[in-house]
Amino acid sequence: MVVHAAIARTLKDLGVDTLFGLMGDSNLFLCDNYVRRCGGHYVPATHEANAVLMACGYAAMTGDTGVCTITQGPAVSNAITALIEGVKSSQRVVVLCGDTPLANPDHPQTIRQRMLIEGSGAGYLRLRSPDTVVDDVVQAFRRAWDEKRPIALNMPTEMMWQMTAVRGVMPPVRPGPVAPTDGEQMDNAIGIIAAAHRPVVLAGRGAIHARDALLAFASRIGAPVCTTLKAKGLFSGHDHDLGVFGTLSTPGATDVIGGSDCVIAFGAGLNRFTQAGGAFLEGRRVIQVDNTPSSVGCHLTPDAALAADPGITAAAFVRWLDAAEIPSSRATDSIAPKALKQPIPLPPEMPMAGTVDFPRALIRINAAMDPDRIFVTDGGRFLQEAWWRIDVSRPANMLLTVGVGAIGLGMGHAIGAAVARPGQPVLYLTGDGGLMMGGLAELATAVRENLDMVMVICNDGAYGAEYVQFEDRQMDPGLSRFDWPCLAGVARSLGARAMRVTSGAELDESVAAISAYTSGTGPLVIDLRLNPAAITRLHLGALDPAK
Repeated sequence: MVVHAAIARTLKDLGVDTLFGLMGDSNLFLCDNYVRRCGGHYVPATHEANAVLMACGYAAMTGDTGVCTITQGPAVSNAITALIEGVKSSQRVVVLCGDTPLANPDHPQTIRQRMLIEGSGAGYLRLRSPDTVVDDVVQAFRRAWDEKRPIALNMPTEMMWQMTAVRGVMPPVRPGPVAPTDGEQMDNAIGIIAAAHRPVVLAGRGAIHARDALLAFASRIGAPVCTTLKAKGLFSGHDHDLGVFGTLSTPGATDVIGGSDCVIAFGAGLNRFTQAGGAFLEGRRVIQVDNTPSSVGCHLTPDAALAADPGITAAAFVRWLDAAEIPSSRATDSIAPKALKQPIPLPPEMPMAGTVDFPRALIRINAAMDPDRIFVTDGGRFLQEAWWRIDVSRPANMLLTVGVGAIGLGMGHAIGAAVARPGQPVLYLTGDGGLMMGGLAELATAVRENLDMVMVICNDGAYGAEYVQFEDRQMDPGLSRFDWPCLAGVARSLGARAMRVTSGAELDESVAAISAYTSGTGPLVIDLRLNPAAITRLHLGALDPAK
């Protein structure tokens, strides 16, 4: 078998049912063989970065490894920011990259691909020879899983038509959950829990599989529960769910957290946003439990740390507490569930002709769409209101795309998410700047694939963060403003259904369209025109010590 066919066959044997990509000299026959001979589903992107981001979105929604292929040279350099996003978001992705012939160093597309890839933080491999093709592909998948980051496998063009022997594939072994070990750290954790009068149980993305075990533990010690933003919705419906812990906490949750004396964190990295710049953990004992040892102590030094599975550890805590006959803290007895259900207060309206009120529009959109939708956000100033006002039924339905803090990376993720879960609609929120930078052309892909997607453009006609900085210094924000074309009209020209919303009546029509949205009807685009002066300032002050 020729090498490109062997790679396609290995993908099939590894269970890869979807390949995202953009074809070029070095990978076109791989893509063709994957579709025609292996029966795979190939989703072509319009830009290499979005091919990588689609694989990231697919990985996030399936919990499996996302796979994409791009060609060589400038194709790789185009994908670097997307690789950085995948690294920072810990997405398991394999990127099959072409590479120019070693025998032709003057090839115009020759660049130092390994340096670029490794500089992004992604892992690098290279096909060693035709005889090692299967092993090299499997190794890329093994590394992506074990290292929780994108792995790029370089495929020299001159090798693709050489012959190789094909054999059966053994998929990489995935280690099972790790139980906590007895010892000093376990003793410290039990001692801290036993001494706590007002504990709080915090769950991050790494603990979303352990909901029942965490609730049983919280009930045993009489603690309220809460989550990081990435685990939003894990405890929805629980009487003592504080919601999101950190800069997005509600006033009621902030009061409870402020009175706590101990935080037991499971699967949470405890970054500065979760810490609310340090305020939410200062003066409190902290226990950190995480299945990934490198995540423990990454952002602060906990009082007790266990590198173990959150669910198994929570159950172990209960057994130890029961054996020692340690009583409950009964902290939840003094917490009124009704106070925790109060939402973030709405800001006063700031009417402007030709625009609608943003937070109130989001509340209506949230209520109109299927509650089990997938929620994907691009980067931008609109994020805080979106994260406050849009609900998710479970954490696995939420996908953030701000690992590297860039705008324009959301559309690829949204497409990957929609492909991963056909029939489950995606609610995708993007800003106008992010859409124009990285997502507009890819709308054609969403249309061609007939994806179930409602895309809401938070269109204030500006780069919002820059607009705010000009305003804060009493300067003219004109340089941050943009007179875009009618984005709804552009979306229609790309084949999508689209509505422009500049008034209450048009908002009524768009909400009705969202409510009536059905699977199989392709993307629906809602262009919300907003007053740039009225959007809540995103609480990113923790990034800037001067603020």
